[in-house]
Amino acid sequence: QVQTHESGGGVVQAGGSLRLSCAASGQTFSDYIMGWFRQAPGQEREFVAAISGSGDSAYYADSVKGRFTISRDNAKNTVYLQMNSLKPEDTAVYVCAARTITVVAGIDDKKMYDFWGQGTQVTVSS
Repeated sequence: QVQTHESGGGVVQAGGSLRLSCAASGQTFSDYIMGWFRQAPGQEREFVAAISGSGDSAYYADSVKGRFTISRDNAKNTVYLQMNSLKPEDTAVYVCAARTITVVAGIDDKKMYDFWGQGTQVTVSS
């Protein structure tokens, strides 16, 4: 069981960068696959990126490949999302999530994640 808290959101111009952080509770943080999802007003949650427990493998939505980088520091129980070359369509509330299922299958399926944070707002202006 784990709880997450996101930070680092803000307002940035198109082409700019932000780094989001997700601080997690729990004593077995490295056991969890961690993911980032985002949700814009009136839309469903959308998968952004995920990372394996060890940090050896990362997965990205096509819309952010080459622009976003997910990483983690298990010693600090923290996951990061470095967002570069931001676009207005990246505007959303970004939410950190954890899953206890260790298999890669369904990595982009929000129903496969067990614990969710409250989110942090990212706004990209044109």
